[in-house]
Amino acid sequence: MHDVVAPSRQTAPLRTPSDLSLQAGKDIAGALTVLLADVFALYLKTKNFHWHLSGPHFRDYHLMLDEQGEQIFATTDAIAERARKVGGTTLRSIGQIHRIQRLLDNDADYVTPEDMLAELADDNRQLTRFLRATHGVCTTHNDVATTSLIENWIDEAERRSWFLFESTRPIR
Repeated sequence: MHDVVAPSRQTAPLRTPSDLSLQAGKDIAGALTVLLADVFALYLKTKNFHWHLSGPHFRDYHLMLDEQGEQIFATTDAIAERARKVGGTTLRSIGQIHRIQRLLDNDADYVTPEDMLAELADDNRQLTRFLRATHGVCTTHNDVATTSLIENWIDEAERRSWFLFESTRPIR
């Protein structure tokens, strides 16, 4: 039953007119689509850890990860819509996310709270690197609208990394 695939249908060309070149649109939309896959992967991992937390800091960590998950998810529509605005397309399925995401999933039955936070801190730092690389692609093509958004997302990812790091810093 899960092997059923709907036939492809093209009813209309999807290229949105833009003052950016066709190549710029392809480069930017491509970079944004891979970035979006990573953002969805990080969102799901953050929610996974939020749902499976345990221990004496449960409430604090649970609330922090819920807030971070909401912030991460809030970027998804803007990323996808930027890909469309520059003349490209974006993600179409969970399968596509799985094929192109660079951040690793964590399907372990149990992860300690400290390991959860450390892994998410690492993932957010990695996402920051991906954001900077995507910013570079956009800068090359003078896409100031996307670079402006990415600069805010970099700040958000750095803040998440900082909070996650400080939450696991040993007390001396």
